[in-house]
Amino acid sequence: MKLPELRKLAAERGLKGVSGLRKGDLIQAIATGKLPAKAAAQTNAASAAKGQASKADTPSDAGEADATRSDSGNNNGNKDGNKDHSDDEQQSRSAARRARRNRSRNQHEQGDQQGQQEHADSSNSHKGGGESEERSSRNDRDRDRDRDRENNRGERDNHREDGEGGGRRGRRGRRNRNRNNRDGRDGRDHGGNNRDNNQGDNQNLEPEELQEVAGIVDVVDNNTAFIRTTGYRQNNADVFVNNRLVRQNGLRSGDAVIGQVRANGQGHSHGNGRNRQRYNQLVRVDSVNGMTPEEARGRKEFHKLTPLYPNKRLRLETEPNILTTRVIDLVMPIGKGQRALIVSPPKAGKTTILQNIANAIATNNPECYLMVVLVDERPEEVTDMQRSVKGEVIASTFDRPPSEHTAVAELAIERAKRLVEMGQDVVVLLDSITRLGRAYNNSSPASGRILSGGVDSNALYPPKRFLGAARNIEEGGSLTIIATAMVETGSAGDTVIFEEFKGTGNAELKLDRKIAERRVFPAVDVNPSGTRKDELLMSPEEARVMHKLRRILSALDPQQSIDMLIKQLKKTKTNGEFLMGVAKSAPMAADQAEEDYV
Repeated sequence: MKLPELRKLAAERGLKGVSGLRKGDLIQAIATGKLPAKAAAQTNAASAAKGQASKADTPSDAGEADATRSDSGNNNGNKDGNKDHSDDEQQSRSAARRARRNRSRNQHEQGDQQGQQEHADSSNSHKGGGESEERSSRNDRDRDRDRDRENNRGERDNHREDGEGGGRRGRRGRRNRNRNNRDGRDGRDHGGNNRDNNQGDNQNLEPEELQEVAGIVDVVDNNTAFIRTTGYRQNNADVFVNNRLVRQNGLRSGDAVIGQVRANGQGHSHGNGRNRQRYNQLVRVDSVNGMTPEEARGRKEFHKLTPLYPNKRLRLETEPNILTTRVIDLVMPIGKGQRALIVSPPKAGKTTILQNIANAIATNNPECYLMVVLVDERPEEVTDMQRSVKGEVIASTFDRPPSEHTAVAELAIERAKRLVEMGQDVVVLLDSITRLGRAYNNSSPASGRILSGGVDSNALYPPKRFLGAARNIEEGGSLTIIATAMVETGSAGDTVIFEEFKGTGNAELKLDRKIAERRVFPAVDVNPSGTRKDELLMSPEEARVMHKLRRILSALDPQQSIDMLIKQLKKTKTNGEFLMGVAKSAPMAADQAEEDYV
């Protein structure tokens, strides 16, 4: 007899709970008139699990559980009995797991619709009993393959239907997970936008999460900017500034910025390969050059300011025994906004002259902001300059790569421009413009147009731009640049660089190697040295006397002229006293000079 006929016969004889019995147990129950002991224990365990599930489930859930158990019983009834005790224990554990899952599902899905609950219940029921049913199915097929082929076909159909439903539910679950992942990514993206927006950061971040930072802004390109926190050179402690903050606050290269960064926050990676580094990211800008960000946005740009000839004198004379500054005051007077070149061969004393000029400016003109830029210099001279000069010393020694020389020099001149935009008087001493040209020649890509000495034509423009920044501003402020240029080095490249800058300056001080070899300092060649439009820096009386002095010194050779000038300066305490003595010594020459001015 087939299984449905056996169940009908058992129902006619008054046996209850036979829907979940296997065929062998059902035959035994019909023969004895009562359920086997093992089947009765299984029925009692299922009833207990049903009672526990019904306590946590709603009435509709209880009905669904009954339907689930009925379906499971029908599936189990399609298989032959396996007398092994382990299968019964496995079924009991499966029933308990189904009950626990029903309780958990009811707690999480109380607000769902009825149809969705039925769908989820059938899926969980299929998952819970899947392992035991698969094992039983394999045993039954091995034992009674031919006899139960039709029943096994029905069981496979049921599994296929359940599998399709589970697949649909699985796809729905994956869609929900993808939706949640997208929401999480959107939240992180909005958080990134808030990091870019300083107002959002002020609202979302607590004060203890922020850390104050200060430094010089260095805009590397259109999309990259950093705050150099340890000076003008690149360092691991630098802070990354995103492009939005640069635009919102009107930041420019050389701005002194005070802002906030996240303490132990996610940094920004910059660079490629082995040069890739991670930097802290700026969150908020508090001040720019001592101004608010709103005031900084209203600044004029440096190239839009009106340049004029220097008309305010920078007096270098300090003490009677310091003859270097006294000679420069007479031979090459310097004004605010001057663009001066000190042309020097090696070992002619140019570094000492720079130190004396720096100290004289710091003493006589404390309102000027002094910057000393040393490029490709010896380390011991950097230390000596830092200890002897009362100003900001920005240095890049010769053991550093050429790209660092150029980066330091560019950031230094940009810092000077930002100060001039604020109306300050800035003096920059550069040593030397020739070494800066070499650094650009070595670091810049080749353009294919090579000049004599192996100098690329494109390498001469950046140093010229550096020197061309010097100007006297009509609206207020000035930028004075005094740079040294090396000659007679034996290098054709140095000669090309000097010739390129020879006509760009409006003041020139030439040093002579022969005078320096005689140990006469300062070794100034008086006749070729001078300042354009120097009458704007002197009073009319002083201009007439200087014209007379120039005519006297021009009749002598370079060594005799500097010897006579130093000798007369040692006899007087000030340059004014010396010029008065010159005016009295040759009145006829003074009268002739006066006639020339009429």
